[in-house]
Amino acid sequence: MPKPKIIAILGPTASGKTALAIELAKQINGEVISADSRQVYCGLDIGSGKVTQEEMQGIPHHLIDIIDPVDTYSGADFVRDAKAAVTDITARGKVPIIAGGTFFYVDLLRGKQSTAPVPQNLVLQAELETLSTEELISRLTTADPRRAATIDIKNRRRLIRALEIINSLGAVPEVATIESDYEWLIFGIDVPTEALNKRIEQRLHERLEHGMEAEVAHLLASGVPKERLINFGLEYRYLVQGHYHNLTYEQMTTELFAKIRQFAKRQRTWLKRDKEIAWKSFPVNVGDIAEETKAFLDFSKVV
Repeated sequence: MPKPKIIAILGPTASGKTALAIELAKQINGEVISADSRQVYCGLDIGSGKVTQEEMQGIPHHLIDIIDPVDTYSGADFVRDAKAAVTDITARGKVPIIAGGTFFYVDLLRGKQSTAPVPQNLVLQAELETLSTEELISRLTTADPRRAATIDIKNRRRLIRALEIINSLGAVPEVATIESDYEWLIFGIDVPTEALNKRIEQRLHERLEHGMEAEVAHLLASGVPKERLINFGLEYRYLVQGHYHNLTYEQMTTELFAKIRQFAKRQRTWLKRDKEIAWKSFPVNVGDIAEETKAFLDFSKVV
């Protein structure tokens, strides 16, 4: 039996992945599956750049607003839910399009990464959350130098999960790649650094002007612990620090802009290692990738 075919659109933050996925979906009868570790949570809207109903333009989106922010959603959860979404979409004769900035999720679905079969340890998580990032790195370096050498040391969630796995297994298992259940066509959006930085800065100001501070205040008031919001990273971390650590608006925006630029640089480094990505220069002509996609899907057999 032929494998189901999946299109993926990847790129650094603020590169326009979702908008391009929507335009492509309109041309190939597709539906979008979000691969974003924050957009799965209800209420994390402005800070995660969650697509609005108007922006969807009638294109169905999957794996958005499916879990409460006080709960935890793992990579294994994503693989389970994404596979269910792919089955549903293809069963209705439509094309699944993966779009999102959590590339670890996409690699899990592709079989390029694996997750350890270790359940969450909420007591240990709570203890580790009290440690600074530097203390987490130190613990990981002592416990598992091999994993410490490859992990994203800026990602607290990854650091805590690694220590959680080590607590259970003694070490983080080496990545075991497996054959994917799907056939993939992967596009990458290649944005020049200067243009990307301008888009990041513009988007940051738009989010702040359109109520992100109020969003954070509402989440805190609704019972989401500040430590949990800090764990969502970037904008949420800095806005919570603004609430609790007297960070001025100017300090917050300056530091946050720098952190997002650094995050985008790490994303590009991750993606550039992947030789299966077909890179397209920004702004991407949707007509060009639609033609490539139709050839990949072999529309001639469908028409």
